Amino acid sequence: MSDLTPRGTGAVPAPADGDNRYKAVQAKLDKLGKAMDDATFELEALRRSMQANAGAAGDMAQDIANAQLDPKFVALTRAVETALDGATREVRTLCDTAQETADLTHETQRTHSKLYGALDDIRSNRRERTPKPGFFNR
Repeated sequence: MSDLTPRGTGAVPAPADGDNRYKAVQAKLDKLGKAMDDATFELEALRRSMQANAGAAGDMAQDIANAQLDPKFVALTRAVETALDGATREVRTLCDTAQETADLTHETQRTHSKLYGALDDIRSNRRERTPKPGFFNR
């Protein structure tokens, strides 16, 4: 039996509101990165739990066989072990993908900061309003 219970992390996805200001983009990237880090952690916990349950099912199948119960119960319990092993591998793949996405999100946030951080500092500290990006591209 699994000890996993849903957690109300309160992670709300960043709204796709079209707000492309520097600080808004940085905040959205930060929120996405943290959500993906949390997902990676939760998926790894799920994988470990499923792996332990698969091992327990294998042990139980052996115990059922040693008790000389009906072979169909041994086969069914082995099928549960096999299914859990397969699901564990898929959760591992999902966990790796979530980690890769988190890493890329953090890298994107750093790159965005490197490219546009200084410009935002200049624009934010001016008393005069500056044209929106693309204004001079007419």
